[in-house]
Amino acid sequence: MLGPRQQDNPEPPSPVAEIHVGRDGWLFLTGGSNRVLTQFGRPGIARETLWLWRKHLADRCRRSRRLGATYLHVVAPEKLTIYHDAVDGLVFDPDRAPALRLRRWLWGSPGARAFVDLVGPMRAARWQTPLYRRTDTHWTFEGCDLAYRTILARLGVAPRDDIAARRLPHSLPYLGDLAAKLSPAPVETVEECRFETQAQRIYANSLLAHFEALGQPREAHIGAHAIFRNDDPQADPRRVVLFGDSYCEHGPMYALGVLTPFLADTFREVHFLWSTSIDWDYVASVRPDFIISEIAERFMIEPPIYGMRIDALAELAMARKGAG
Repeated sequence: MLGPRQQDNPEPPSPVAEIHVGRDGWLFLTGGSNRVLTQFGRPGIARETLWLWRKHLADRCRRSRRLGATYLHVVAPEKLTIYHDAVDGLVFDPDRAPALRLRRWLWGSPGARAFVDLVGPMRAARWQTPLYRRTDTHWTFEGCDLAYRTILARLGVAPRDDIAARRLPHSLPYLGDLAAKLSPAPVETVEECRFETQAQRIYANSLLAHFEALGQPREAHIGAHAIFRNDDPQADPRRVVLFGDSYCEHGPMYALGVLTPFLADTFREVHFLWSTSIDWDYVASVRPDFIISEIAERFMIEPPIYGMRIDALAELAMARKGAG
């Protein structure tokens, strides 16, 4: 059984209200604007919110079928949900994780068939290999690979088994998004998550292009839009439209495993839109074979909106960042 490795920085960090330092240096997000820990309590996420999610997923399934596409809904679990047994000193109920509650609320709904359960597979594998960075809220390469394989199994698509063999063999020091809030900030040494691929990005919207020109691509969050093309003869010839967040991303990341590069390596064409809502006009224009929505578990507290347009979302994001 594989346990978590000790932090490279031996000095214990000072506590921060929204970050919990667990066993063996594992860091957990407990606060923030989404009040993560309270989502595991009572009442947790409101029943009205779960009911809205149920209605949204049923509607997404119906609309996808009318377009001839298969729809899947993926919740990226919180680290608290998966590594709950590495949390010391917190009282919470991991069985009230929002993803698990949504799964129960979908019982008997058309949306139940679209829901991808990552909690079960990740809990089963959590100590075989680290699935999350110890100092970050996001996945390792192995965690993303498990999510990728679970998603493709639901689509009935064979995964690319050679991706791990194509990883770039580099190690680097990494300061995770949780570690950056602590003093001193614990740094961990990680293995590169990028890999060689024939997938090429063929489109980036103005929001993404603007921040890339400034050398700040990670500032392009909500509203970012990218398209990838893969002419590898082994690529699945079908097309995917992927709505997601930082667990997907609009390009590869050095230290974190993210879904978009995995899917772009697998399918002929992948369209990524950074949004938790669906732009149905865009989907209708692309006519994909598969529609996948991914959302971080902590963001489930805010139900998606109807009528979202990615162009309008990008314009709003540019204006908010003072880049318009």
